[in-house]
Amino acid sequence: MDYGPDDEIEHEAPEPPYRQLAGILKARIDRGDWKVNRPIASEARLVDEFGLSRPTVRRAIALLVQEGRLFVVPQRGTYVAERKPEESGDE
Repeated sequence: MDYGPDDEIEHEAPEPPYRQLAGILKARIDRGDWKVNRPIASEARLVDEFGLSRPTVRRAIALLVQEGRLFVVPQRGTYVAERKPEESGDE
């Protein structure tokens, strides 16, 4: 399912909230809200903004790290990863 950068979490939707959040965060990255090698919003801010638990936010971030969209720097935060041309979907 595709999500927009301004979508909200639908708790009654069939897709789990962490996947919804991951889609929203991807859309924000694609829109340019966060630049490459710059931090995204903090976990605490995402918890407040979306009304989710911290483990749910962490699971969404972990999914995007696994996909190569984000990377984590211990003690610093979560950053937007540089995408290789073959991963951009512009083929």
